[in-house]
Amino acid sequence: MKSFAVVRADDSDKVKIALHDLEQYGRMRFSCQPKRIEPNYADHLLTSVMGVSLKNTCNSAALVELENHAGAAISRLKKIHPPAHIMIISPRHDAYGELMDNSELYPDFDRTFENLEKIKYLIQNEL
Repeated sequence: MKSFAVVRADDSDKVKIALHDLEQYGRMRFSCQPKRIEPNYADHLLTSVMGVSLKNTCNSAALVELENHAGAAISRLKKIHPPAHIMIISPRHDAYGELMDNSELYPDFDRTFENLEKIKYLIQNEL
């Protein structure tokens, strides 16, 4: 059964690195290109799925459909340390149906890095 990953971060570079980490180190398979979602929507998903109030809002967010089962995705996510908050949404969550219906409507998330010096600095300083 497929699942979704919602990636929230302070800036788009951290979201890009987290998406790379999910594929490279978490060995997760994306069903399609990650989608850009509004940060406030990602914050709303967090509060509705997790049932907790926000400590910090995000400034950049992405949504990606995973080919991995939610349980496997969560297990793999625990083994890596991406520079963003990642939430796995499974079919048991109310938000899953909404994401299935609307995910193709969101624009693709641009995964190209614009500031390579900043990325090198983030990687060298362990984010």
